[in-house]
Amino acid sequence: MPKIAIVYLSTQGSTKMMAEAIAEGVREKHVDVDINNFYEWDPSDVAKYDGICIGSSTFYYTMLEPIAKFIDKLINAGIEGKIGAAFGSYGWSGEAPVLIAQKMRDAGVDVIDPVLRIQYIPNEKDLAECIRLGKDLAIKVKKKTK
Repeated sequence: MPKIAIVYLSTQGSTKMMAEAIAEGVREKHVDVDINNFYEWDPSDVAKYDGICIGSSTFYYTMLEPIAKFIDKLINAGIEGKIGAAFGSYGWSGEAPVLIAQKMRDAGVDVIDPVLRIQYIPNEKDLAECIRLGKDLAIKVKKKTK
């Protein structure tokens, strides 16, 4: 059975809320999913998953430095050909998910468009979008692993 890893860095809890809703969408499509703060992950373990979903809040117009370093290690572990998604919350600019997606694409990951960016704390409509992303990711991973 295909498996998806959801890795996030959340400074205020909003990106974590998004990650949990994305995981809910993945489960609704009967795909295994593991979700954790990036501190709990080893990049070489994440690279073994069929799908990789990465999220970060935006800080000063970019992704947070620890998640950028994590992604670099993940890329070095070999993620070419995987299915990916990027997401994150923001206060005023929201570049982190776009930058995450670009790093993943540059590494040969097939990233779902558009990336998911939510301003401030996700509301019910926002969380429904997160669930949709999880479902889309699960469907795409299932098709690839058949």
